[in-house]
Amino acid sequence: MYPNALTQLARANPFSAPLFTLRQVEEAARSPAAEHGPSKRTLAAAAVADSEVSCEFGSKKYYALCGFGGILSCGITHTAVVPLDLVKCRLQVDPDKYKSIFKGFSITIKEDGMRGLAKGWAPTFIGYSMQGLCKFGFYEVFKTTYSDMIGEENTYLWRTSLYLAASASAEFFADIALAPMEACKVRIQTQPGYANNLRQCAPKMFAEEGLWAFYKGVVPLWMRQIPYTMMKFACFERTVELLYKNVVPKPRAECSKGEQLVVTFVAGYIAGVFCAIVSHPADSVVSVLNKESGSTALGVLKKLGPKGVWKGLVARIIMIGTLTALQWFIYDSVKVYFRLPRPPPPEMPESLKKKLGITE
Repeated sequence: MYPNALTQLARANPFSAPLFTLRQVEEAARSPAAEHGPSKRTLAAAAVADSEVSCEFGSKKYYALCGFGGILSCGITHTAVVPLDLVKCRLQVDPDKYKSIFKGFSITIKEDGMRGLAKGWAPTFIGYSMQGLCKFGFYEVFKTTYSDMIGEENTYLWRTSLYLAASASAEFFADIALAPMEACKVRIQTQPGYANNLRQCAPKMFAEEGLWAFYKGVVPLWMRQIPYTMMKFACFERTVELLYKNVVPKPRAECSKGEQLVVTFVAGYIAGVFCAIVSHPADSVVSVLNKESGSTALGVLKKLGPKGVWKGLVARIIMIGTLTALQWFIYDSVKVYFRLPRPPPPEMPESLKKKLGITE
């Protein structure tokens, strides 16, 4: 029963049931030795028994392996879609020449051959691997840190806000790591003849514009990636919950790891579509900004106009939807492979149940 208005409001929150939750772990119920000491509050993230996990949640090993999962998920996926990303960038910076996705592929192959579709793969792999390390690794760190700051009960009641804040904080640092390679990638892909690879591009950019050449796009990156990442985590977790509730015919606990990974992929793709829409205008600004030396974000925004910032949206929806789905699939697979603690459905702390007068 939910007699309290606060509880009803929490339940009505469209993101009211993410996959992570804070709960009170009563050591006394598990171990007689715990009766002589206070109960330990932890961020319960294990969907399996303690004996089946390889490390403790929140340990250095846990964060390190989460960061490794981020490297694989972002580095591999972004590199795999380099051809589509190349056409998308060219469509954004030269819409008169590359009028559509298919025309963009056709012109690129005609001018540069099939190898031309792989331009920029090296800075893409390096840059997005570093971004993935910070995005997923720091997200886990900030999530734990912020939850400790606000306490167990507030973590449950405001868990969606917690995920949004943790993901935004992680992405702030992730974009600083990404910016130099993103600048090189866009310059290689959108300026024919400027440089054929990273070894040629980076020294040339530094000689022409100094260190600023690699970081002038970091503010537009924040504008693009921070909303994207916040949507990526919040929407993904909500979608997973809805899939288990309305689509999957059995509870998550009864699903095999393979079935859980399928749900992860589907939820990731749905979240990716929303991510692409939210972050696309800033992505258009980044593409043009890194192509034109001496340009500013505000100047590019005025030049593109309200319609120009949405050029290439279809290509980006396809790319980001696929990317996000694969990233979550790879990241979750890494957690399964290394037997890391994985999050259970949300559970209201007993102390909060007592305050709200909720009976079992």
